Amino acid sequence: QVRLEESGGGLVQPGGSLRLSCAASGFTLDYYTIGWFRQAPGNEREGVSCISRSDGSTSYANSVKGRFTISRDNAKNTVYLQMNSLKPEDTAVYYCATDRNVDCRGRYYDPQIWDYWGQGTQVTVSS
Repeated sequence: QVRLEESGGGLVQPGGSLRLSCAASGFTLDYYTIGWFRQAPGNEREGVSCISRSDGSTSYANSVKGRFTISRDNAKNTVYLQMNSLKPEDTAVYYCATDRNVDCRGRYYDPQIWDYWGQGTQVTVSS
């Protein structure tokens, strides 16, 4: 059974950092692409970042480029999202998703194309 579990969310001041984790179980992460999404109240789910299964290539939304870094540790079956220089507008529930066939160079930011989702972790950026 494919399962994803996010952790690492919390309350942080503007300018601070958090590292989110997405732990996978029931499948081998090496063969799957992983995406991070976020959803703020009243907003649609937004694609934040993606890391490819094939060559580890990455993509980022313009709003987080240069501040967020996605990485994967296949030995731990875990993907991370390092978030630096956080802003109040980064406040949202963050979700990870996985799929064998998503290409990070394509429409990874479309939530409809991902097969499996975690339950999310809340990130609040506030002073």
